[in-house]
Amino acid sequence: MATFEELGFKEEILKAVADLGFEQAMPIQEKVTPFLFSDDDRDLVALAQTGTGKTGGFGLPVLQLIDVTQKKIQALVLAPTRELCIQISKDLKNFSKYMEGMKVVPVYGGESIVRQFKDLDVQPQILVATPGRLIDLIERGKVHLEEIKFLILDEADEMLNMGFKEDIERILSETPESRRTLLFSATMPKEIARIAKEYMKNSVEIAIGEKNSGNENVRHIYYMVAAKNRYACLKRVVDINPDIYGIVFCRTRQETKDVAEALMKDGYNADALHGDLSQVQRDAVMQKFRIRNLQLLVATDVAARGLDVNNLTHVINYDLPDDVESYTHRSGRTGRAGKTGVSISIIHLREKGKIKVIEKVIKKTFEKMPVPNGLEVCKSQLVSLIDKLKNVEVNEEQINDYMQMAYDSLEGMNREDIIKHFVSLEFNQFLNYYKDSEDINIPDKPERPERGERGERGDRGGRGGDKRGLRQGYTDENFTRLKINKGSDAGFSPKRVLGVINDTTRDKQIKIKDIEITPRYSFFDVPNNQVAKMFKAFRETLRDSDIVLAEVSGEQRGRKRSRGESFDDGFMNERRSKERRKRREDRRDEGDWKKRKDRHDGGKKHKKEGQRRNKFN
Repeated sequence: MATFEELGFKEEILKAVADLGFEQAMPIQEKVTPFLFSDDDRDLVALAQTGTGKTGGFGLPVLQLIDVTQKKIQALVLAPTRELCIQISKDLKNFSKYMEGMKVVPVYGGESIVRQFKDLDVQPQILVATPGRLIDLIERGKVHLEEIKFLILDEADEMLNMGFKEDIERILSETPESRRTLLFSATMPKEIARIAKEYMKNSVEIAIGEKNSGNENVRHIYYMVAAKNRYACLKRVVDINPDIYGIVFCRTRQETKDVAEALMKDGYNADALHGDLSQVQRDAVMQKFRIRNLQLLVATDVAARGLDVNNLTHVINYDLPDDVESYTHRSGRTGRAGKTGVSISIIHLREKGKIKVIEKVIKKTFEKMPVPNGLEVCKSQLVSLIDKLKNVEVNEEQINDYMQMAYDSLEGMNREDIIKHFVSLEFNQFLNYYKDSEDINIPDKPERPERGERGERGDRGGRGGDKRGLRQGYTDENFTRLKINKGSDAGFSPKRVLGVINDTTRDKQIKIKDIEITPRYSFFDVPNNQVAKMFKAFRETLRDSDIVLAEVSGEQRGRKRSRGESFDDGFMNERRSKERRKRREDRRDEGDWKKRKDRHDGGKKHKKEGQRRNKFN
């Protein structure tokens, strides 16, 4: 790897980078910097995982290329979330702290716009912004982008996933054609390719690793258990890793709350991050997590977008996401800055197909691991406890006054007794909890479950739990995950989804569970014996609609498909192509035109006939 001095950075930047403890450039920085410093004025698409030094990749060379003497916005950085906006701004300020006259200002929603107005009274050279707040400031005439030289889209795929497509295009329209656009993304979905083609001039692509591949420093593991044992598995995973510091990803807000509450009830340092929190509550949770007052953050994908937390040891998928891109982002939150990390997935038998699809896309192999038993957990906890005892810092001066009292109290106890009492004092809770623990592993081809083992169809609650706190509910084996290709961008909400299903099937007795809305899709669970009926109803009732129903499970259980029924691979592939949909719309438009023309011609004919009769009368 090259040093920053070898890359040609000026003294002020080299001094700031040295203060941060960086000696050699990371791969993305080593590749991007020479391109931006060259005479080549083409745009750039840079593909690299989160945590691989992307902020330095665009921030350091852009800082060097900006004219500090000009008090106007020369570089705009767009970020999808408040947290990432703040983090980027902080990094850029650290990089430029020795550059006299350099000003970096972040603007984002959830913060007083009056304060941001004051920050913009003197125009910064670099503006870091979230799309919504930036558009607000543009409309108020406080921000002008006519003279920017660099437009950087950071975490571009996340911005599109969060529904910022129109906002991005609006902002692009405010910028000069002479700008250089730098697009940084962890994955390369079709919308990113479209933006690159439409708004960037002859762009160059730089990729660290293969497209859409996972981080090389992340180990991928999965445990396979019955759905009702997922929480018990989660506890064992956490207990066998005493120093764990990670994020637990759930599919829905309610499940996030349930899992976090159960963990806290069981004595873990955990909290939840979800869409029902106010910005103040969210900031408080994130601050506790960043300073490690929390070991575990339980979150949905939407709530965790844009989080920038260093040194995570683990990411745990309590639920697998509904698309591969989300898995890539989840796992990319650990193993950052050259460190190693672990991505753990807790799955049931029917989700093995999803694992295979993810492996194929990210080009990484998952390890199937047995769920730790009680003995293994207790051994791990004991080793951790002894290590802490051996490594604790002893302040002789502070404890000297208390040592004689300790010696007197322990008089009559030999070395072995003292150790036994110490271990028992600190360790009894684990010994008691795990002394009768059962084996919750399931083989690849489990025996047929006994009657009553599966959840009842009408049960309320989340996806399982255990006797220690999670609400009981149906299990995945009784339900199938479906999706429709409309999400919040199209105005869909859980209530709207239920309305569409009721209007289409005309059967309000179908049990719909676990509705989740994303910007482009709506997901929900349906009882297995109702799936064929759902497809038949959608196929017949919505034949000419652009609403498409598809299944997102990774493996089928041998259910016979009716003619015309289609399933995808478990993630975000559309059942029908855009071309077919366009042809169908064209035919419908043509038919409507013919009907209107026939009505018009018929009306003229009847009018003339009436006039002729009136003439002879």
